[in-house]
Amino acid sequence: METVLVIGAARSGIAVSKLLLKNGYHVVLTDSNAIKEKTELESMGIEVFDGGHPDSLKEKKYAFIVKNPGIPYRVPFVHYFVEQNAKIYTEIEVAYRYAKNFNYAAVTGTDGKTTVTTLLYEMLNRQKKSLVAGNIGTPLCELALEYTDEDYNVALELSNFQLLGIETFRPHVSTVTNLAPDHLDYMDSLEAYYESKMRIYENTNADDYFIRNVDDENVVKYAQNIPCHVIDFSLKRKDVDLYKDDKYAYYKDTQLFTLSDLKIVGEFNCGNAMMASCMAYLMGVSLFNIQEEIREFSGVEHRIEYVDTIDNVRFYNDSKATNTHAACAGLSAFEKNVILLCGGKDKHISFDDLKQYDGVVKKCISFGQTKDKFKDIFTSQMSVETMKDAFEKAVLLAKPGDIVLLCPACSSFDQFKNYEIRGEIFKQMVHEYAAKRNEE
Repeated sequence: METVLVIGAARSGIAVSKLLLKNGYHVVLTDSNAIKEKTELESMGIEVFDGGHPDSLKEKKYAFIVKNPGIPYRVPFVHYFVEQNAKIYTEIEVAYRYAKNFNYAAVTGTDGKTTVTTLLYEMLNRQKKSLVAGNIGTPLCELALEYTDEDYNVALELSNFQLLGIETFRPHVSTVTNLAPDHLDYMDSLEAYYESKMRIYENTNADDYFIRNVDDENVVKYAQNIPCHVIDFSLKRKDVDLYKDDKYAYYKDTQLFTLSDLKIVGEFNCGNAMMASCMAYLMGVSLFNIQEEIREFSGVEHRIEYVDTIDNVRFYNDSKATNTHAACAGLSAFEKNVILLCGGKDKHISFDDLKQYDGVVKKCISFGQTKDKFKDIFTSQMSVETMKDAFEKAVLLAKPGDIVLLCPACSSFDQFKNYEIRGEIFKQMVHEYAAKRNEE
């Protein structure tokens, strides 16, 4: 019996361990933290080491290693196996090998991938029972364990961390939404980050499709030698395969949907909807189901999410804007009078691109680790310690017609566990403020 080492016992690590066990491997699972499922996993026959990675694990022989995508390759325990030229996969590769009844539409990119994946899933699911997994929250291995009885279409969101650990994974339809600087605290270089995204199509063939965003110069530069059908997409040009005019979005001669039916705001969200619709169409979804979903889809939580209007001041939660590029997209959805709440963990990314929205931002209130890095970006700026401080300042400053926008341009990890919790706390602040105003 071959042995596999799984590094990291988060939800995906536990799922991949169970899937490997089911398929005849002896599984060794290790985590630097305590594993609360340890007793259950050991009773199944999985060898568990928690509270650290013992050196004795380096002495065993493994068929391959599965690493949690969030653990950098430079971490000493992982780097030891890198130096040994060990095969190191992520759970996406393992699930792909064993879930032979899944047909994939895969989405990566710096921004927009969650919106594209979610809308794509809703379209697929209208046509027939479908699944959604990956970076969006559910490990693919969990679905591979549960859904074994029939064929499924799977909308799959992939981070570059997950793509670094594939070898044979092949989607039928894929796209890289866009490319902008991100994760420079994890990757060795910006070029390495961009190149890792392009792994999404490396195993495709002439039966498959890749949607290439020709509006993005980085995508055009790095998306080369593509082995499948290339569908060029643009919001600006009409000499491409996937395009729009003033009224409709088209794939070649096929009218995908009516632009006025879109509920999600911003030109970039129109592009997200076009990508999702084209992918769904290529996966066999009818135009009727695509258009019905376009009319109903109200967006993704934490992505320019409308929260409430209080005293004629609108509040939006864009906590998912964890880098400069995403923050630019969020700000582009508004014309003026934005009170911007931003800041968070320093990812060593320039904020200079935000300067173009100085006329849109009435006041920038920045918080967290990067609070002082916005002083040179916006004409009217103030620094505070926490998001709560920023919110309290914002409601004091806001006048009727203003927009209070949480659009951090940074990851959350200096003060919050993740961007979801940051967004939930912001929404809670809005709701509490609304209740207080109603009492007055």
